[in-house]
Amino acid sequence: MSVDLSKLVYKYKISLDELSGKRIAIDAYNMIYQFLSIIRQPDGTPLTDSEGNVTSHMSGLFYRTIDLIDKGIQPIYVFDGIPSVLKQKTIAARMKRREDALAAWESAKERGEMEEAKMHAQASTRITKYVVETSKELLDHMGVHYMVAPSEGEAQASIMCKEGLVYAAASQDYDTLLFGAPLVARNVTLSGRRKLPRKNIYVNIEPEMMSLQETLKALGITHEKLIWIGIMLGTDFNNGIKGIGPKTALKMAKSVPSIKALEEHIKEKYNAEFELDINEVIELFDKPEVKKVSEQEIQKGLEKKPDKEALTRFMCDKHGFDPVRIGKYADKLVSDKESHRQIGLGSWMK
Repeated sequence: MSVDLSKLVYKYKISLDELSGKRIAIDAYNMIYQFLSIIRQPDGTPLTDSEGNVTSHMSGLFYRTIDLIDKGIQPIYVFDGIPSVLKQKTIAARMKRREDALAAWESAKERGEMEEAKMHAQASTRITKYVVETSKELLDHMGVHYMVAPSEGEAQASIMCKEGLVYAAASQDYDTLLFGAPLVARNVTLSGRRKLPRKNIYVNIEPEMMSLQETLKALGITHEKLIWIGIMLGTDFNNGIKGIGPKTALKMAKSVPSIKALEEHIKEKYNAEFELDINEVIELFDKPEVKKVSEQEIQKGLEKKPDKEALTRFMCDKHGFDPVRIGKYADKLVSDKESHRQIGLGSWMK
């Protein structure tokens, strides 16, 4: 599970209009997971085509991407590659939780508890090979640039941001800051009015920007010590230490000179140890496995054009979406992409 740095991170509200003219590297798995989780029927069943294939991710990816492009944003989707060895344990634990959620979903449906059923259905969400491949195929037809990272997609997006190839990395996960992204946009693909689970309360989810530099300045620490804090709280690659919250983790990180001293302090005060060599986790965040990307490669990808005919066949003929609605948005996509091409890719702010 991604580290929770929400109480420590410096962030501020933004509007999507403020991102107009900027390139954004989007953690593809993170975004697709959101669509699969949220775009469901009242009992939690995902959208499907006539053959029973899940299409929730297609709906979200299609409409939201066009909305971003219409607002002048240049999205670049970054897919995960091969998971790191450290993440294998996390993946296994997630699979077990999803299996349990799937059983709870079926039970709730049998009892007629639709709201509970939808909650468990969302928790059972998983990204399959089919979901990944159809997402890439859709983006190809839309003329939208994407790439596959060697390992973690959010790490690749973070380094692209760090190197100035994009303005910001977009992800819901705070781990993106640990990978060194200077700016991380949250709620870019998930905004609007949302109902809180099991409560008749709605909240407005708005886009926000997290700044690594301002976070470190406000906390009075280095990026290395922010990684230590993340490790104490628990990341995708290690379990945290029970009893240590954000404020305590910050205090401890500031009080010790080295990771070895931190481990000794935790052992003495909490009688606890990390389950693995923490230096491996630190190195994973500090020097992640990423692909070297050039400005020319980015520009070539952004110059891709939509194929409306192929897009219509894919969405409507193959997966049963409404031809009128898809055609309307496809026309908007073609028009927006052409307008951006005429403006000139060189004028876009990275």
